[in-house]
Amino acid sequence: MAFSAHNKTALVTGGGSGICLTFTKLLLSNDCNVLIADLKLTPEAEELFSTNNGKSGAGRVAFKQTDVTNWKQLQAAFDTTLQEFGSLDIVCPGAGIFDPPWSNFWNLRDTVDTVETNSYKLLEINVTHPIRATQLAIDHFRKEKKGGAVVLLSSIAAQLPILPIPLYAASKAAISSFVRSMAALEPKYGIRINAVAPGLVKTPIWSENELAWVDEKVDTWIGSERVAEVMLQMIEKEEYVGGTVLEVGSDIVRKVEVLNDPGFGTEKGCTVANLGKGYADTFETIEEQYGQAK
Repeated sequence: MAFSAHNKTALVTGGGSGICLTFTKLLLSNDCNVLIADLKLTPEAEELFSTNNGKSGAGRVAFKQTDVTNWKQLQAAFDTTLQEFGSLDIVCPGAGIFDPPWSNFWNLRDTVDTVETNSYKLLEINVTHPIRATQLAIDHFRKEKKGGAVVLLSSIAAQLPILPIPLYAASKAAISSFVRSMAALEPKYGIRINAVAPGLVKTPIWSENELAWVDEKVDTWIGSERVAEVMLQMIEKEEYVGGTVLEVGSDIVRKVEVLNDPGFGTEKGCTVANLGKGYADTFETIEEQYGQAK
């Protein structure tokens, strides 16, 4: 169910930085009240919080420190949103990471992914958290007997075999598949669940090694403002029905089809010219860390 975001209430995880901070700003400009659920706020987000927290009426922002992998804390973010603003219409479980060294498939050393933790932290953040947040959102919308919107973040990486970042690519493919499975909720209950799949967006989740894959003479960064605008459109436009996954490049917005999708080509914002360096680094890591004597 498409609806105007004006004067609504939103919960945004990961709103302390990157795409989700830009989306938070856009929602505030539409007189939305927004709760940011994140581990911390960047200086830019702190300024936004201090400017909009104490004001009266619409367009207010609140912050709840949240580890999105902790289900109690995630539930608390929902509860705090309702306590602060009295309603909840939009959920964006956008917190995510991009194969950092501490949770990276190829890195066997200095990682939080161990036999003691029994999981990959990246998958907890990028897959389990948005799925759980969507479940909580659906439960809330049904309790209130009204529709609502959930906007998740996928990526063009969901469509690609990328050896250096297999966990990230798998996590975004999971999000795209999950969103498509939710399509029937909109005609039945008025609950719209969809995802944006951007190309290259320069945010704090990129490590120095990963930034070296991008040749700025050839490749193009996509502004987070462009992605945020598409996210808002996915709430407000009739044609972006539940289950839609939209690819966002610099000059193109394209629906990713469920079957026989042609994929993207060399559109601006969708190329990584030096990805070969990532492959070389990965092979070096394998040779250093795999098959070695204990």
